[in-house]
Amino acid sequence: MSQTIGAALERDEIARYARHIVLPEVGGSGQQKLKAARVLVVGAGGLGSPVALYLAAAGVGRIGMADDDEVSLSNLQRQVVHATADIGRPKLDSAGERVAALNPHVDFASHFLRIDAENGPAIVADYDLVVDGSDNFSTRYLMADLCEAAAIPLVTAAVQRFSGSLTVLAPHLVDAEGRLNPRYRDLFPEAPPPGVVPSCAEAGILGTTTGVLGTLAANEAVKLICGIGEPLIGKLLMVDLLAMRFETIRYKRPRTA
Repeated sequence: MSQTIGAALERDEIARYARHIVLPEVGGSGQQKLKAARVLVVGAGGLGSPVALYLAAAGVGRIGMADDDEVSLSNLQRQVVHATADIGRPKLDSAGERVAALNPHVDFASHFLRIDAENGPAIVADYDLVVDGSDNFSTRYLMADLCEAAAIPLVTAAVQRFSGSLTVLAPHLVDAEGRLNPRYRDLFPEAPPPGVVPSCAEAGILGTTTGVLGTLAANEAVKLICGIGEPLIGKLLMVDLLAMRFETIRYKRPRTA
């Protein structure tokens, strides 16, 4: 991602992103990379909401969003890209309007569908980076496979009740030792049996949990685009908001893989 070709900034964009540009780690070149970047956000829910808003505010040039759901009253406790007046509307309609209101320089692309093995390759191919905020294991495994096949990085987050986790996958790249980075299945070899992990509707979810993990996911995306910091590649960040504890564990691809 650090090799993204920059795009020239307009005068009002220089003023809009002034607090980025004065950061030595970002600067004008980093902001140009953000403008040139194309990011796909999977899911317009609790995680996708802060991801889309912060990437739009940061100046990501093209944000695509994939979702096939409508806004319901119970969504509004955590899905901050939607408003009360949006109840019953497709989530992508309200998300697109909110992104445009926040930053008119962003090109918002709506994908009114649930990504699957058939439509996924063509959609993913149009982007440089994917942020997965889906709420089920089948989609997480699918997005990991699609991004690996397309050789693009994937930021993937998950939440439950008062906790969450976050990692970055780039199995098409090698680490400092020359080894290929791990895959999603090196971290989670197989999905838990159906019913073992309850859904948010069943177990509940603190609204701020999705806000924290979604913001952290957006942060990883910005780091990848600008080529700064240490992305969570080969590292799983685990967040416990009741104890306010952040822990990171490392994982690798087996040498035989």
